[in-house]
Amino acid sequence: MTETSIDKAAGILWKTRLAQGRLAALPADCKPATLDEGYAVQAAMAALAGQATVGWKIAATSAAGQKHIGVTEPLAGRLFADFVLPDGASLPAAPLQMRVVEAEFAFRLGADLPARAVPYKIGEVRAAIADLHLAIEIPDARFEPFETIGPAQIAADDAFAAWFVLGQKVTGWERLDLPNQPVRVTKNGKVAAEGAGANALGDPCLALTWLANERAKRGPALQAGDIITTGTCITPLHVDAGDAIVAEFPGLGRVAVQLT
Repeated sequence: MTETSIDKAAGILWKTRLAQGRLAALPADCKPATLDEGYAVQAAMAALAGQATVGWKIAATSAAGQKHIGVTEPLAGRLFADFVLPDGASLPAAPLQMRVVEAEFAFRLGADLPARAVPYKIGEVRAAIADLHLAIEIPDARFEPFETIGPAQIAADDAFAAWFVLGQKVTGWERLDLPNQPVRVTKNGKVAAEGAGANALGDPCLALTWLANERAKRGPALQAGDIITTGTCITPLHVDAGDAIVAEFPGLGRVAVQLT
Protein backbone atom coordinates (compact mmCIF):
# COMPACT_ATOMS: atom_id res chain seq x y z
CA MET A 1 0.00 0.00 0.00
CA THR A 2 1.12 3.55 -0.67
CA GLU A 3 0.88 6.33 1.89
CA THR A 4 -2.05 7.70 -0.09
CA SER A 5 -3.96 4.43 -0.04
CA ILE A 6 -3.23 3.92 3.66
CA ASP A 7 -4.57 7.38 4.45
CA LYS A 8 -7.63 6.78 2.29
CA ALA A 9 -8.48 3.57 4.13
CA ALA A 10 -7.90 5.22 7.49
CA GLY A 11 -10.20 8.11 6.60
CA ILE A 12 -12.99 5.80 5.45
CA LEU A 13 -12.81 3.68 8.61
CA TRP A 14 -12.67 6.64 11.00
CA LYS A 15 -15.61 8.42 9.35
CA THR A 16 -17.58 5.17 9.41
CA ARG A 17 -16.76 4.73 13.08
CA LEU A 18 -17.87 8.23 14.04
CA ALA A 19 -21.08 7.81 12.03
CA GLN A 20 -21.58 4.31 13.49
CA GLY A 21 -22.08 3.11 9.94
CA ARG A 22 -21.23 -0.12 8.10
CA LEU A 23 -18.97 -1.18 5.23
CA ALA A 24 -19.06 -4.34 3.15
CA ALA A 25 -15.33 -3.94 2.50
CA LEU A 26 -12.76 -1.28 1.85
CA PRO A 27 -12.35 -0.21 -1.80
CA ALA A 28 -9.91 -2.37 -3.77
CA ASP A 29 -7.45 0.53 -4.17
CA CYS A 30 -7.03 0.90 -0.39
CA LYS A 31 -7.74 -2.56 1.00
CA PRO A 32 -4.92 -3.95 3.15
CA ALA A 33 -3.72 -7.39 2.09
CA THR A 34 -1.33 -8.16 4.95
CA LEU A 35 -1.32 -7.71 8.70
CA ASP A 36 1.46 -5.13 8.39
CA GLU A 37 -0.69 -3.10 5.99
CA GLY A 38 -3.68 -3.42 8.31
CA TYR A 39 -1.70 -2.06 11.25
CA ALA A 40 -0.38 0.75 9.04
CA VAL A 41 -3.98 1.78 8.34
CA GLN A 42 -4.77 1.63 12.06
CA ALA A 43 -1.80 3.87 12.85
CA ALA A 44 -2.86 6.36 10.19
CA MET A 45 -6.37 6.39 11.64
CA ALA A 46 -4.93 7.26 15.05
CA ALA A 47 -2.98 10.12 13.48
CA LEU A 48 -6.08 11.68 11.92
CA ALA A 49 -8.54 10.97 14.75
CA GLY A 50 -7.92 14.25 16.56
CA GLN A 51 -8.13 12.64 19.99
CA ALA A 52 -5.74 10.94 22.37
CA THR A 53 -4.98 7.25 22.32
CA VAL A 54 -5.23 6.22 25.96
CA GLY A 55 -4.07 2.65 25.54
CA TRP A 56 -4.70 -0.65 23.82
CA LYS A 57 -7.05 -3.61 23.59
CA ILE A 58 -6.24 -7.20 22.73
CA ALA A 59 -8.70 -9.11 20.55
CA ALA A 60 -8.96 -12.86 19.90
CA THR A 61 -7.20 -14.06 23.04
CA SER A 62 -8.91 -17.47 22.98
CA ALA A 63 -8.97 -20.26 20.42
CA ALA A 64 -12.74 -19.92 20.11
CA GLY A 65 -12.48 -16.18 19.58
CA GLN A 66 -9.82 -16.61 16.90
CA LYS A 67 -11.90 -19.22 15.09
CA HIS A 68 -14.99 -17.00 15.19
CA ILE A 69 -13.32 -14.18 13.26
CA GLY A 70 -10.95 -16.28 11.14
CA VAL A 71 -7.59 -15.37 12.66
CA THR A 72 -4.76 -17.46 14.08
CA GLU A 73 -3.28 -15.02 16.59
CA PRO A 74 -4.38 -12.16 18.85
CA LEU A 75 -4.72 -8.67 17.38
CA ALA A 76 -4.07 -5.27 18.96
CA GLY A 77 -6.24 -2.19 18.73
CA ARG A 78 -6.11 1.32 20.13
CA LEU A 79 -8.38 2.73 22.82
CA PHE A 80 -9.47 6.26 21.90
CA ALA A 81 -10.20 8.79 24.63
CA ASP A 82 -13.71 9.71 23.47
CA PHE A 83 -14.75 6.06 23.56
CA VAL A 84 -13.78 5.43 27.21
CA LEU A 85 -16.78 5.42 29.54
CA PRO A 86 -17.02 5.64 33.34
CA ASP A 87 -18.33 2.81 35.49
CA GLY A 88 -22.13 2.73 35.35
CA ALA A 89 -22.38 4.64 32.06
CA SER A 90 -25.28 4.29 29.63
CA LEU A 91 -24.75 3.41 25.98
CA PRO A 92 -27.25 3.23 23.10
CA ALA A 93 -27.53 -0.32 21.78
CA ALA A 94 -29.18 0.44 18.44
CA PRO A 95 -26.00 1.49 16.55
CA LEU A 96 -24.03 -1.58 17.69
CA GLN A 97 -23.59 -4.34 15.17
CA MET A 98 -21.82 -6.97 17.29
CA ARG A 99 -24.11 -6.39 20.31
CA VAL A 100 -21.81 -8.09 22.82
CA VAL A 101 -20.12 -7.20 26.09
CA GLU A 102 -16.90 -8.66 27.49
CA ALA A 103 -15.63 -8.72 31.09
CA GLU A 104 -11.91 -8.00 31.24
CA PHE A 105 -8.90 -7.14 33.37
CA ALA A 106 -7.20 -3.88 32.38
CA PHE A 107 -3.73 -2.77 33.44
CA ARG A 108 -2.30 0.75 33.65
CA LEU A 109 1.43 0.88 33.08
CA GLY A 110 3.70 2.79 35.42
CA ALA A 111 6.81 2.45 33.24
CA ASP A 112 7.67 2.36 29.55
CA LEU A 113 8.29 -0.93 27.76
CA PRO A 114 10.43 0.37 24.89
CA ALA A 115 11.33 -1.44 21.69
CA ARG A 116 14.24 -3.84 22.02
CA ALA A 117 15.65 -6.91 20.30
CA VAL A 118 15.16 -9.33 23.22
CA PRO A 119 11.53 -10.25 23.95
CA TYR A 120 10.09 -9.18 27.27
CA LYS A 121 9.44 -11.83 29.89
CA ILE A 122 6.33 -11.83 32.03
CA GLY A 123 8.23 -10.80 35.17
CA GLU A 124 9.57 -7.68 33.47
CA VAL A 125 6.13 -6.74 32.23
CA ARG A 126 4.53 -7.30 35.63
CA ALA A 127 7.13 -4.99 37.15
CA ALA A 128 6.02 -2.23 34.78
CA ILE A 129 2.37 -2.40 35.90
CA ALA A 130 1.10 0.40 38.13
CA ASP A 131 -2.55 -0.61 38.58
CA LEU A 132 -5.12 -3.26 37.77
CA HIS A 133 -8.68 -2.21 36.94
CA LEU A 134 -11.89 -4.12 36.36
CA ALA A 135 -13.37 -3.39 32.95
CA ILE A 136 -16.05 -4.06 30.37
CA GLU A 137 -15.34 -3.86 26.67
CA ILE A 138 -18.13 -3.34 24.15
CA PRO A 139 -16.38 -4.15 20.86
CA ASP A 140 -17.85 -3.37 17.48
CA ALA A 141 -17.01 -3.73 13.81
CA ARG A 142 -17.29 -1.26 10.97
CA PHE A 143 -17.70 -4.15 8.52
CA GLU A 144 -20.84 -6.15 7.85
CA PRO A 145 -20.44 -9.06 7.90
CA PHE A 146 -17.36 -8.90 10.11
CA GLU A 147 -16.58 -12.61 10.61
CA THR A 148 -15.02 -13.18 7.19
CA ILE A 149 -13.09 -10.00 6.41
CA GLY A 150 -9.72 -11.45 7.48
CA PRO A 151 -6.97 -10.30 9.86
CA ALA A 152 -5.65 -7.44 7.69
CA GLN A 153 -8.97 -5.59 7.64
CA ILE A 154 -9.65 -6.45 11.29
CA ALA A 155 -6.35 -4.83 12.26
CA ALA A 156 -7.20 -1.81 10.08
CA ASP A 157 -10.58 -1.63 11.84
CA ASP A 158 -8.80 -1.16 15.17
CA ALA A 159 -9.22 -4.84 16.07
CA PHE A 160 -12.94 -4.13 16.52
CA ALA A 161 -12.33 -1.62 19.30
CA ALA A 162 -15.28 0.59 20.14
CA TRP A 163 -16.47 1.37 23.68
CA PHE A 164 -14.61 0.63 26.90
CA VAL A 165 -15.82 0.96 30.50
CA LEU A 166 -13.00 1.51 32.98
CA GLY A 167 -13.97 0.30 36.42
CA GLN A 168 -12.45 0.40 39.87
CA LYS A 169 -8.83 -0.12 40.77
CA VAL A 170 -7.95 -3.38 42.52
CA THR A 171 -5.58 -3.04 45.46
CA GLY A 172 -3.04 -5.78 46.13
CA TRP A 173 -3.49 -7.29 42.69
CA GLU A 174 0.12 -8.55 42.72
CA ARG A 175 -0.89 -11.29 45.19
CA LEU A 176 -3.87 -12.48 43.16
CA ASP A 177 -4.10 -15.67 41.12
CA LEU A 178 -5.52 -13.95 38.07
CA PRO A 179 -5.79 -17.05 35.84
CA ASN A 180 -8.05 -18.71 38.41
CA GLN A 181 -9.97 -15.57 39.34
CA PRO A 182 -13.65 -16.27 38.65
CA VAL A 183 -15.61 -13.76 36.59
CA ARG A 184 -19.35 -13.65 36.02
CA VAL A 185 -21.66 -11.27 34.24
CA THR A 186 -25.27 -10.64 35.17
CA LYS A 187 -27.82 -9.35 32.71
CA ASN A 188 -30.85 -7.73 34.28
CA GLY A 189 -29.97 -9.27 37.62
CA LYS A 190 -29.49 -12.86 36.41
CA VAL A 191 -26.17 -14.63 35.84
CA ALA A 192 -25.73 -14.83 32.07
CA ALA A 193 -22.04 -15.72 31.60
CA GLU A 194 -19.19 -17.11 33.68
CA GLY A 195 -15.48 -17.50 33.10
CA ALA A 196 -12.04 -16.86 34.55
CA GLY A 197 -8.90 -14.83 33.96
CA ALA A 198 -7.29 -17.81 32.20
CA ASN A 199 -9.53 -17.17 29.19
CA ALA A 200 -7.26 -14.22 28.30
CA LEU A 201 -4.33 -16.11 26.73
CA GLY A 202 -4.04 -18.27 29.84
CA ASP A 203 -3.29 -15.30 32.12
CA PRO A 204 -4.04 -11.57 31.72
CA CYS A 205 -0.37 -10.87 32.47
CA LEU A 206 0.65 -13.19 29.62
CA ALA A 207 -1.72 -11.32 27.34
CA LEU A 208 -0.06 -8.06 28.38
CA THR A 209 3.36 -9.60 27.73
CA TRP A 210 2.23 -10.63 24.24
CA LEU A 211 1.16 -7.05 23.56
CA ALA A 212 4.40 -5.59 24.94
CA ASN A 213 6.39 -7.74 22.52
CA GLU A 214 4.00 -7.11 19.62
CA ARG A 215 4.23 -3.34 20.11
CA ALA A 216 7.99 -3.47 20.66
CA LYS A 217 8.25 -5.17 17.26
CA ARG A 218 5.74 -3.12 15.28
CA GLY A 219 5.70 0.18 17.17
CA PRO A 220 4.70 2.28 18.87
CA ALA A 221 5.90 0.59 22.04
CA LEU A 222 3.88 0.63 25.25
CA GLN A 223 4.37 3.65 27.49
CA ALA A 224 3.79 4.62 31.09
CA GLY A 225 0.17 5.66 31.54
CA ASP A 226 -1.16 3.33 28.84
CA ILE A 227 -4.29 1.37 29.78
CA ILE A 228 -4.35 -2.12 28.31
CA THR A 229 -7.44 -4.29 28.43
CA THR A 230 -6.32 -7.87 28.05
CA GLY A 231 -9.19 -9.79 26.48
CA THR A 232 -12.48 -11.25 27.54
CA CYS A 233 -12.71 -13.61 30.51
CA ILE A 234 -16.14 -14.85 29.36
CA THR A 235 -17.70 -15.94 26.12
CA PRO A 236 -18.90 -12.61 24.67
CA LEU A 237 -22.42 -11.98 25.95
CA HIS A 238 -25.18 -10.81 23.62
CA VAL A 239 -26.97 -7.64 24.73
CA ASP A 240 -29.93 -5.58 23.59
CA ALA A 241 -31.44 -2.23 24.42
CA GLY A 242 -32.63 -2.12 28.01
CA ASP A 243 -30.10 -4.62 29.35
CA ALA A 244 -28.38 -3.79 32.63
CA ILE A 245 -24.96 -5.43 32.62
CA VAL A 246 -22.80 -6.01 35.70
CA ALA A 247 -19.41 -7.75 35.46
CA GLU A 248 -18.63 -9.27 38.85
CA PHE A 249 -15.14 -10.31 39.94
CA PRO A 250 -15.84 -12.09 43.27
CA GLY A 251 -13.69 -10.70 46.07
CA LEU A 252 -12.45 -7.83 43.90
CA GLY A 253 -15.48 -5.76 42.88
CA ARG A 254 -17.75 -5.11 39.92
CA VAL A 255 -18.21 -2.80 36.95
CA ALA A 256 -21.45 -1.96 35.15
CA VAL A 257 -22.93 -0.56 31.96
CA GLN A 258 -26.52 0.12 30.93
CA LEU A 259 -27.64 -0.46 27.34
CA THR A 260 -30.40 1.94 26.32
